[in-house]
Amino acid sequence: MRILIIEDNSRVSSLLKRGLESQGYQVYISEDAEDAITLLGKLTFDLAITDIMLPKMNGIDLCKFIKQKYTDLPIIMLTALGTIDEKVEGFDAGADDYMVKPFEIRELFVRIKAILQRSSNKAKETYLTDLEYHDLKINRKINRVFRNDEEIELTPKEFKLLVFLVSNAERILTREEIADNVWGNHFDTGTNYIDVYIAYLRKKIDKNFDTKLIHTKPGVGFIFASQL
Repeated sequence: MRILIIEDNSRVSSLLKRGLESQGYQVYISEDAEDAITLLGKLTFDLAITDIMLPKMNGIDLCKFIKQKYTDLPIIMLTALGTIDEKVEGFDAGADDYMVKPFEIRELFVRIKAILQRSSNKAKETYLTDLEYHDLKINRKINRVFRNDEEIELTPKEFKLLVFLVSNAERILTREEIADNVWGNHFDTGTNYIDVYIAYLRKKIDKNFDTKLIHTKPGVGFIFASQL
């Protein structure tokens, strides 16, 4: 499989290249976003790994560009920026995973394998059915959401979280279940990411509607339902 590393620190990129090649991956390195975009136009990649602090274009904007043009290409962000707000910004840009430097390379290998497996499983899906619940409709083919025929704009991670909630409507979901299915089983449930994203969804899905669909079960998790 072919992996693109976007990293302007040659020591870090060389370490990653050696480690990934020892695992059997074919690795390409770009020192800035513009070179990465050029490579993406010439070759097909299975995964991109990018820093945020890059010359010419930062990793957040690069991630947004990649997700718009190469929708199915998974992205891991490796960065020294590790606050909750910075991580949320990365996920909102479309990152599939986010690791803070310094990191353990063995953990990175595990995360890469997990992401590539999920990507492979997604590619095998030949037909994605639309989802409907109460007055909410999700078009999974073009990633659009409507409530009472009003379109609601969601970030990629919000969309993935909503699909999981609706797919499991009227069932209490623990934070661990949500973490496993939306962020991958490496996700740290000790942080408040899930609560942050649930709050984002509530503002977009429930705030302007009489019937609330996203509910908290204190001490347990969340449930997507029109009636409790």
